[in-house]
Amino acid sequence: MNIKILSANPKLYSTARLVEAAIARKHSVEVINHAKCDLSIEKKKPTIFYKGAEIIGTDAIIPRIGASVTFFGTAVVRQFEMKGVFTTTGSEALVCSRDKLRSLQVMSKAGIGLPKTIFTNYSKSVEEIVKQAGGAPCIIKLLEGTQGIGVILAETTKAAESVIEAFNNLQARVIVQEYIKEANGADIRAFVIDGHVVGAMKRQGKEGEFRSNLHRGGTSEVIELTDEEETAAIKAAKAMKLGIAGVDMLQSSRGPLILEVNSSPGLEGIEKATGKDIAKLIIKYIERNI
Repeated sequence: MNIKILSANPKLYSTARLVEAAIARKHSVEVINHAKCDLSIEKKKPTIFYKGAEIIGTDAIIPRIGASVTFFGTAVVRQFEMKGVFTTTGSEALVCSRDKLRSLQVMSKAGIGLPKTIFTNYSKSVEEIVKQAGGAPCIIKLLEGTQGIGVILAETTKAAESVIEAFNNLQARVIVQEYIKEANGADIRAFVIDGHVVGAMKRQGKEGEFRSNLHRGGTSEVIELTDEEETAAIKAAKAMKLGIAGVDMLQSSRGPLILEVNSSPGLEGIEKATGKDIAKLIIKYIERNI
C-alpha cells in the first residue's frame, strides 16, 4: 500500500513511529506537511499538489492534524476523501472532535456519562452559571484550549465569577463544568482502534496540579479498565465516528465520565505506559479496511 501521513513534523514521536511501523509491514509511506498542500477543486476532479507535484496513487492517509491548522487540515483530508482515499480519521469526525461543545452534545445524545457542563452566550448571570454547574469548586475551560491550556480550577464562587467575567469581556467562549473531587487530579486515557480498546493508562497530575496532561508534568501508569469504563470509551469513539481515538475520562462515584475524545492522540505516552506497539495496530487497521 501507499500510505501518506499528514503531519507538520516528521520528527515527532507519533509520526516517526507510524513511518517505522508502515515500513516494517512492507508498505510505501511518506510524510506530507498538510499545511503546504494546494487543493484544486473542479467538476469531478479533486486534485492535491505538494511541492508543485500532484499527489497520486495514495491508498490511505493518517491525519495528524494540529489544532492550530484544523480548518485547512480538514480541507486536505476532505480532498483525499473526494478522491476515494481511505482515511483513519474522517473530515467530519475531525471537525466535531475539535469542537468541545459540539462533541459534548453528540455524546450527551448518545447517552454517555459526562461531567455536568454549562454553556451560555456571555451571560451576565455569572453566579447562576456557577450554581448550575454544581457550585464551587468548578472547572472553567476555553472552547479552543488544548493540552490543558485554558483550563482553570476555580476554588471559590468569587474566583469562578471573576474568571468567567474576564473571559466574557475578552469575548472568549468558555464552558463551566462540575469538579469531580473523587478523581483526585487523575484521569484515564483509553486508546481505541476500530471499536476496541487496545491500551489504557491512568494519568496523575503533579503535586498541586489538577490537570493530568503529560505535557504539564503529569505521570502515567498502565491500568486495566473496568467493563463499564471500556464500554464508555468504545461508545464515545463510536458516537464521534472515530476509528482511532484517545478517550479521556474521569473515575467518579456515578461511573466513568467522558471529558474529551481526541482524534489525533499521541502515541508516546500510551506506548511507553503499556509497552504495546500501538503504531503497528494502526497500520493493521488500515490493512483491514483497504
